[in-house]
Amino acid sequence: MSGARILVVDDEQLIRWSLVERLRAEGYDVVEAATGEAALELARDGVDLVLLDYKLPDMDGLTVLRRIKEIDSDALVILLTAFASVETAVEAMKQGAYHFANKPFDLDDVAFTVARALETTQLRREVRRLRASQAQPYAVDRIVGNSTAMEMLRNLLGKVAKSPASTVLLTGESGTGKDLAAKVLHFNSDRANRPFMNITCSALTETLLESELFGHERGAFTDARQQKRGLFESAEGGTVFLDEIAEMVPGLQAKLLRVLEEKTFKRVGGNQDIRVDVRVIAATNRNLEEEVKAGRFRQDLFYRLNVLPIALPPLRQHLDDVPALLAFYIDSFNHEFRKNVKGVAPSAMKALQTYGWPGNIRELRNAVERAMLLASSQWLEVADFPLTTGSGVSPVGYELPPGGVDLESLEHSLVIQALERSGGNQTKAAMLLGMNRDQIRYRIEKYGLARPVAQ
Repeated sequence: MSGARILVVDDEQLIRWSLVERLRAEGYDVVEAATGEAALELARDGVDLVLLDYKLPDMDGLTVLRRIKEIDSDALVILLTAFASVETAVEAMKQGAYHFANKPFDLDDVAFTVARALETTQLRREVRRLRASQAQPYAVDRIVGNSTAMEMLRNLLGKVAKSPASTVLLTGESGTGKDLAAKVLHFNSDRANRPFMNITCSALTETLLESELFGHERGAFTDARQQKRGLFESAEGGTVFLDEIAEMVPGLQAKLLRVLEEKTFKRVGGNQDIRVDVRVIAATNRNLEEEVKAGRFRQDLFYRLNVLPIALPPLRQHLDDVPALLAFYIDSFNHEFRKNVKGVAPSAMKALQTYGWPGNIRELRNAVERAMLLASSQWLEVADFPLTTGSGVSPVGYELPPGGVDLESLEHSLVIQALERSGGNQTKAAMLLGMNRDQIRYRIEKYGLARPVAQ
């Protein structure tokens, strides 16, 4: 890491001189200080590594070490001392020292240790930069919409993200953005620098889902040829997002409850308890209270998940946000497709703002993507949105019937319509509904529909 800035701190001028000269010969930018206070002033200007004497005239090296870490947690410190002891070395490592070297030291050894240390700090900063760039799209203020509903949602997500609660329950219809909300919660929390692991509970069989969540030991079942870490183990310190939690079978619900209550679990086929620190975000488009009454979901697990519930509103309840969402996705797809679509024509905007959007924001996004791929004009017209014109869906406002709506019947109907319009092609039907093939296959089996031959 040539050009790195190194601070040498020692009250003995000859030692400072020898270190400074050797490190400058290696191509480093080196500054020096004879006291702790002078060292801290230089550290505030930014340093990559510090060579720090343990005995200084104004304060001890451990105090300087601690205060440097408060200024920049990424700066690495190599402590130098002629008064070595096991207790001193242990305390130095506890305070965050990278290395502990005894005087007198060999300059070649010091140069080697410095080079190795700088590789470490460069890697740390690169990882932090990458994580910051990954988190940027999930800032709370990046959630699109100026309606009261979206403003309330942004405020709630911001508060919950900062809370210490270990469980969050996201509810709302399919396509309302529960996966985005989960990432917003993670990347705006104290866990942002740790892993975010997600899984759709309906996409795997019971055995595979258990293995994915908790891992397995070698020989636990057929094809378990080696030990595997599960999502909970891999997410240590971070977040596990369980989408479609209502589809989890009762046996796995009991194991999940134990993780939430005791912070421990066993791998499949294992006997050893594994302790983890993770936040669990669960999501569902079902009414879990109704699922509990029907005996399909554990009541104790529901109460444990429902510590911080967040309901995402369907798009038909905040249609004022449609123009902002359209502008956001048009801008996004302009970059992706290298197009120059300027916006939506007034007649199309009126139709889109009065359409009920049963597929919610996911349906809107897919409609914009299709429109921009097919449109020949810089302004998107009504005819460019097949979902609201040529598919039999009326571009009028969606109104709930007086007696309410049966979401399961609606989902059943939508799956049938998608299969009919796609000619029985599962992949195309899944795309129409904003799903993947595993999700639509699950619903085909769930509703007892004949599996289409076309793939």
